[in-house]
Amino acid sequence: MQVSSINNVKIYNLSHGKSLPEWLSDRKKRALQKRDVDVQRRIELIQDFDMPTVCTAIKVSRDGQYILAAGTYKPRIRCYDTCQLSLKFERCLDSDVVTFDILSDDYSKLVFLHIDRYVEFHSQHGHYYKTRIPKFGRDFSYHYPSCDLYFVGASSEIYRLNLEQGRFLNSLQTDATQINACDINPVHHLFAAGTLEGRVECWDPRMRTRVALLDCALSSVTEGTEVEGLPSVSALRFNSSLGMAVGTTTGQVLLYDLRSSHPLLVKDHYYGLPIHSLHFHEQLDLVLSADSKIIKMWHRDNGKIFSSIEPPTNINDVCVCPGSGMIFTANEDPKMSTFYIPALGPAPRWCSFLDNLTEELEENPESTVYDDYKFVTRKDLETLGLTHLIGSPLLRAYMHGFFMDIRLYHKVKTMANPFAYEEYRKEKIRQKIEESRVQRVQLKKLPKVNKELAIKLMEEVEDEDALSVKKTKKAKGTTSILRDDRFKVMFENPDYQVDEQSEEFRLLNPIVSKVGQKRRKQLQRLAEQDAIQQGDDEEEEVEGRASSEEEESSDDDKSWVEEVRVQRRLLWAENNARRFKERKQEDRDARLQGSELATSSQVAPARGNSRPRFYQIKDGEEFRSFGDVARKQKMQKASLEQRVKREESLGMLDLADTAVGSKQLTFTLKKTEKQRHQQQAERDHHEERRKIRRAAGHLYTRGRGRGRGGRGRGRGRL
Repeated sequence: MQVSSINNVKIYNLSHGKSLPEWLSDRKKRALQKRDVDVQRRIELIQDFDMPTVCTAIKVSRDGQYILAAGTYKPRIRCYDTCQLSLKFERCLDSDVVTFDILSDDYSKLVFLHIDRYVEFHSQHGHYYKTRIPKFGRDFSYHYPSCDLYFVGASSEIYRLNLEQGRFLNSLQTDATQINACDINPVHHLFAAGTLEGRVECWDPRMRTRVALLDCALSSVTEGTEVEGLPSVSALRFNSSLGMAVGTTTGQVLLYDLRSSHPLLVKDHYYGLPIHSLHFHEQLDLVLSADSKIIKMWHRDNGKIFSSIEPPTNINDVCVCPGSGMIFTANEDPKMSTFYIPALGPAPRWCSFLDNLTEELEENPESTVYDDYKFVTRKDLETLGLTHLIGSPLLRAYMHGFFMDIRLYHKVKTMANPFAYEEYRKEKIRQKIEESRVQRVQLKKLPKVNKELAIKLMEEVEDEDALSVKKTKKAKGTTSILRDDRFKVMFENPDYQVDEQSEEFRLLNPIVSKVGQKRRKQLQRLAEQDAIQQGDDEEEEVEGRASSEEEESSDDDKSWVEEVRVQRRLLWAENNARRFKERKQEDRDARLQGSELATSSQVAPARGNSRPRFYQIKDGEEFRSFGDVARKQKMQKASLEQRVKREESLGMLDLADTAVGSKQLTFTLKKTEKQRHQQQAERDHHEERRKIRRAAGHLYTRGRGRGRGGRGRGRGRL
């Protein structure tokens, strides 16, 4: 049992506690209850009060003796007898249940609405009759005076099935496209249906005519409410003769008086989840509204929260035992939750002993896992050397692994790793030594990479420690980069060395330095303000004159802007000087080469030597022969990447570095599907023509014709 107190209201979760595996035998369960204190303190209010997988709906009969729950898998209905506190019967169904209702005071007459459009009737002995409605149903209500069942669903019609005559009656035609919920007032039997468009249509069953139309979509949107879509009606519940509660798919609950079209109160769950369950508590004048995450209990007159219940799993349905403080919930979990709230009322008659127990119980939260068993995988068994136990009673197969006794697991793990304690002891000793080293005098050891940056960061840290600025938010959350492991590589890897001569560093350095100066001045100013006593009065500034802080900030801004401009001028001058020097060197080399060629041309005639002249080709130039046209055509067909690579290899490519780095764009044109098909067709055509083509060299003529050595024009031999 778990005890929680929300808004000073105690809530007892009777289904909370230690869960035992189903595959344990009864003998082992009894033995476990004898020696385990946690199992002994576990309260099992109703025996086997759970489902194999999920419970979808739960209700209590009008006499309060039977609890019926529908769930899956396989689809089934279970009936629990509160007099015996155990399961009375269980019936399996053909399909999942959307909702069901109890027509009699006990379990003898049941109606189930299935997801496959079937309506199934059960009597005391079991299945009685089964029929089908035209459209998929979502909810239904029973009109006792006329014995009519009203079904609503994915249709604009309301289907009527008369149980006395055993046939369908004429449907009620509405203006909606789909209907989500319906309810019948227990006093004057007014039928109300909530539509997908956010309206509530009210019908009189005696006249089969619509008497009113209520628009709830616009009324649900209030100040501070964020609505992402159209608020459709998802739940309806009448209270006495004039009260009605409407739940929307956007998480709002609207309380109406049937005499007014405006809501008396709008309560928002602030989860944005559809409201699927509404209940009224008459004694305390409360409303219990539930979505899939939380059950909220609040006052009907002012909307103030009374208490709330938030189970660990999603909620499918909520059932309140009439005249008591017991609440049952159907969850997305095999176990159905049971909550007892003494502030709402006493315990039901069949569990009146809870009133005595709740006075002595204390909060004892426990986990819903198998505490006495350890889940291990096949890989864990191979590590421990227990693969030979697979198939034995010591291992119970479950999903992708096995359950084994926790005591056996600890014993085998100790034997498999006998030095685990020694390793743990050494680790603890190392941690103690590290803690003692922190208290000693720390020597400043500069890293090998970025020493200047490390010195600068150390000075900033020392300034902060000296000023002891603790009141600012920045000083609370700041940590040094030198102590952060994420930036450790920046002071170890030489690739991260800051190049102070680069253009980017020289342009950013004035800004960074000014920011550092501002930060130091701000820390100093804050320290001086803390030193001043709180009782001293501050002098007021003269109107029309800027403060010293504003003047100083404006001067700083002008100074760093001027420094950036100076650095840009210096970079421009250096680039011009470098280019002038390179150009001058190229001219000098050209003059030297020209003088050498002229000297060789003058010496050759004097010596009478007829050797050819040789000229030196400059870098970036090629020997151009008569086939230069073909080379140009080949270069035009080359891609941009090939041209850039060729110019880089020849040294002709000049990429100017900018402040953000050099950039190069490489792209290829993607052909369309039509072009690819056309090129493929041309290739196929050329290949076909190449195979068909024949040489004509074997054809010749004899005679005087145009052929070789013939006498006559027309005679020849093929």
